[in-house]
Amino acid sequence: MAYHKVVISGINTSELTVLKEDEKMALLREYKETGSKEARDKLINGNLRLVLSVIQRFAGRGEDVDDLFQIGVVGLIKAINNFDLTKEVRFSTYCVPMISGELRRHLRDYNQIKVSRSLRDLAYRAIQAKEQLTNRFQREPNMDEIAQEIGEKRADVVIALESISDPVSLYEPVYSDSGDTLYVMDQISDKNSAENWLSRFAMRDAMRSLEDREKTILYLRFLCGRTQVEVAKEIGISQAQVSRLEKGAIAKIKDAI
Repeated sequence: MAYHKVVISGINTSELTVLKEDEKMALLREYKETGSKEARDKLINGNLRLVLSVIQRFAGRGEDVDDLFQIGVVGLIKAINNFDLTKEVRFSTYCVPMISGELRRHLRDYNQIKVSRSLRDLAYRAIQAKEQLTNRFQREPNMDEIAQEIGEKRADVVIALESISDPVSLYEPVYSDSGDTLYVMDQISDKNSAENWLSRFAMRDAMRSLEDREKTILYLRFLCGRTQVEVAKEIGISQAQVSRLEKGAIAKIKDAI
C-alpha cells in the first residue's frame, strides 16, 4: 500500500513505521522493566501513524494540524506511561481514547462558547474520572460508570460533557460514496412532529411562569452569552444570587415540562 507524503511537525508521514502488536508489547515490556529510552522512542515513532488517524476526526475546526499532531503525541506518551501489561488488552485499543481525550482537552480549553462554572467543573471531574477508569479497566468506561464514580446523576454528567463539546457544522461530511457526500444536516430528522410542537408549547408555558428577573437572567446568560459575574453587575445583584436564581429558573422549567 502506497502512502502519500504529508509533512507534519517536520515528520514525513509517508516514511512512518507501523509496529505489529507483538512488537509493541515487547517494547512496552522492555520500557516498563528497564526504563529504556530507546524502547520508548521506538514505541512513540511506531505509533505516530495511529496519532495521525485519530487527529483526522478533529480536523476542519480551525485548528493547526501541527498543533493537533503534537497534542496527540502527548496523549500517546501518556498511554505508554500508563499502560498496564497485566491487562489483556491491545495497546491501540487503550491508546486511542487517551489520544482523543488529550485532543478534546486541548479543544475544550480553547473553546470560545461560554459555559457556567458549575457545568464546567462537573465536566472536568467527569473527564478526570474517565481517565482514571480507563487506566483501571484498560478500556473506555460508559457514562453510567463515570457518573457512579463521581457520585452524580447520569443525565447531569451527560449535560455537562455536552456543554463543553465542540459544535459540529451542519455541512460537515459524515460519509462519501461514489461522489455523493452525506452531510450532518442530511441526518437531521424533521422537527415539525406533533411531539416537537407539544414540547415547544410546554417550554413556552414554563417560561411564562418565571418571574421577570429570572427571565432576564436566562436571556442574558444563554442568549447573550454573558457570564454570571457580568449578569450580576448588569442587574445589580451578587454573582451568588445570579447562580441561585438561574438554577431555580431552570428547575422550574424542568418541573413544568
